[in-house]
Amino acid sequence: MNQKRRNGPRAIAALLLFSIAQVSLQVGLAEPVNNATDVTSLPQQIVARLTTRNNQPITVNGLSATTGASILTGATIETGADQSATVNLGPLGSLDIAPNTKLVLTYDDQGNVKALLIYGCVVLSAKKKTNGEVATEQSTLGKTDPAAGGVLRHCFGPGATTTPNPTPAGGGGGLFGLGTAATVAIFAGIGAAALTPLAFQDNPSGANP
Repeated sequence: MNQKRRNGPRAIAALLLFSIAQVSLQVGLAEPVNNATDVTSLPQQIVARLTTRNNQPITVNGLSATTGASILTGATIETGADQSATVNLGPLGSLDIAPNTKLVLTYDDQGNVKALLIYGCVVLSAKKKTNGEVATEQSTLGKTDPAAGGVLRHCFGPGATTTPNPTPAGGGGGLFGLGTAATVAIFAGIGAAALTPLAFQDNPSGANP
């Protein structure tokens, strides 16, 4: 009997220690994680947004898309004869797309953006720390310097527009890389139009000299 009485308190003490250990373990598991030190911050994902001229629909991956649509990397973008568009690439820059253009746009959060021209004209405006490139399936047409950023204007293929300013939807513009022959023709036409009023001023009657 005495032996049982002496072992009783020991058993109770052991049971209490076991219960305390279980409670401590559950409390430790329930403690919140310190977000500042234990959670790895994820890089900000880039979301490219489309703007079309006059909100006209263009074709993205074979489907109709208008202003406000998200453009995922690897998207195939196509504009018609009277359509132009701009893709806002956020921290990377922007891409202006002329009418009669088809391309594949790729980009990533490492600062790379590439417009693969199938045909047509584009203006790629790349910001600093961005590796901008315009290319065809055969070769690279141009690359920007990530240290300074830059603008690439290129056309390719028989479907390329011959207008110097296709009025991109984003308000950008400028002469596209139309090639030597097209550029000479454009400036020749501009020069002729500019000289026409001067000829009439020299001869007010409007008759040929």
